[in-house]
Amino acid sequence: MGTEAVGTEGGGVSPDAGLAGLSRQERLDQLRRRMAAVPARGEAVAPRPGPEPGGDLSGDGRQVLPVPPALASLLPRGGLARGTVVSVSGAGSLLLGLLASVTESGGHAAVIGLPRLGLLSAIEMGAELGRLALIPDPGPDPVEVAAVLLDGIDMVVLGLGGLAVPPSRARAVVARARSKGSTLVVTDGHWGGAEVRLEAAVRDYDGLGCGPELGRGRLRGLRLAVSAEGRAFQRRTARLDVRPVGSRVEWLPDMPARDLGSGEHEGALARSSGVA
Repeated sequence: MGTEAVGTEGGGVSPDAGLAGLSRQERLDQLRRRMAAVPARGEAVAPRPGPEPGGDLSGDGRQVLPVPPALASLLPRGGLARGTVVSVSGAGSLLLGLLASVTESGGHAAVIGLPRLGLLSAIEMGAELGRLALIPDPGPDPVEVAAVLLDGIDMVVLGLGGLAVPPSRARAVVARARSKGSTLVVTDGHWGGAEVRLEAAVRDYDGLGCGPELGRGRLRGLRLAVSAEGRAFQRRTARLDVRPVGSRVEWLPDMPARDLGSGEHEGALARSSGVA
């Protein structure tokens, strides 16, 4: 599933692995043609919740993209400011939660260079695949592909494959993101100068037993330590639960382990945390 190309609804971008066979210029020309068909940017995406008093992330009144509600308190404006670059690292659940929040709220997102993305986990968190475009193999210059997609996508996720982006190149892309009002999320590499850095680490599991049974049983939930820091605010950390609630997987404030009586989403939790 992670290698499928999922197009945006309404005839939007549906990149596929066939781009790998084209020259750089042909690839960019094709992406630009597809971008012309993308629906208007999701201005209807509402920040949640509203800004904290005096907590404007950028100081210029920029709109924000939503994040899972349990993460909102870590960010000065309760979301990711448009026109910025955000670095995400650690447990995969964090990135999936961001994608789910943006697409569920009516925004469009693109993911570049992450062929093993856990789409099932994203769906369980509420992601709308009709608003998500995947480019698992962007070719030799994924940064350029990301720069093109910033033209018409609310959030572009760029997997760097362990590479470091030179400062001069990074500055050019940051300027483009700012001018287009899109948010670039970078992961699996080094991007100097990101305005916000998010990191998640798995601290505990529910359902995998204890003592001699440790590591056995069904995964019912994750406990994550999530931290955020940025140019305009100091490091903040919260402990959160990611677990099934009813028909979906939710982000919740840390709570004591309990049996929720649902095993429907255990596999998705395992994949998003790297257990499976």
